[in-house]
Amino acid sequence: MSTVIIVVIVVVIVVVGLLVVGMRTVLRRRRLQQRFGPEYDRLVGESDSKRQAETVLAGRERRVRDLEIRPLTDSARESYADRWVGIQEQFVDTPVEAVAASQVLVVAVMGERGYPAEHHDQVLADLSVEHASTLDRYRAAEKISEQAASGAASTEDLRLAMIDYRVLFDDLLGEPDDAQSGSAQTASARAVEADDTTPKNGAPQFAEIQLPAVGEPVADGLANGSVDRTEGLAK
Repeated sequence: MSTVIIVVIVVVIVVVGLLVVGMRTVLRRRRLQQRFGPEYDRLVGESDSKRQAETVLAGRERRVRDLEIRPLTDSARESYADRWVGIQEQFVDTPVEAVAASQVLVVAVMGERGYPAEHHDQVLADLSVEHASTLDRYRAAEKISEQAASGAASTEDLRLAMIDYRVLFDDLLGEPDDAQSGSAQTASARAVEADDTTPKNGAPQFAEIQLPAVGEPVADGLANGSVDRTEGLAK
């Protein structure tokens, strides 16, 4: 075999190898973009390169695979749904306390599902693997909770925080069976129909909160992060 033929064969092998590697990189990138959505874009913007961001996201996937993430039992799902309805009703008179209770309830569901909740940044990283589309809403709610703790959040801010906590809450809860969701939906309907209560703090009346029943979507377009956060609660 001549030297020229050997060189040609080597070149072809190298080119094919590069094409295979390139294709794998493209497919990996596409998969990560589809899985993490806005979280992918956010992390790329904060990283030195796409490759660095993708390495971090792939590491999150490996970590979550090693966690014992589990769905809620039917009884746990129904219990949490009923507790949310109670917090929703509490918002009418004590919105600050209701938002704080919403945050606590969301963290409780995380723990029940198997997400370690000791470190805040790690919680967000873990949630991003299966709940990336709702993560920005959770961040927004947490920011308002911090403002509420210092007295800097308006009633409208608190209303939006309830909406945003609710988005991740529903996502973590999973899909309830029709029979399971009936009692929670009935209780939710009673809450939104009550129009004779007035907040004790003198804030504008929010008796008709009008969140969808637990398990129903808060608004269309949630998956792509384009949801109007003003939807879901009556102004």
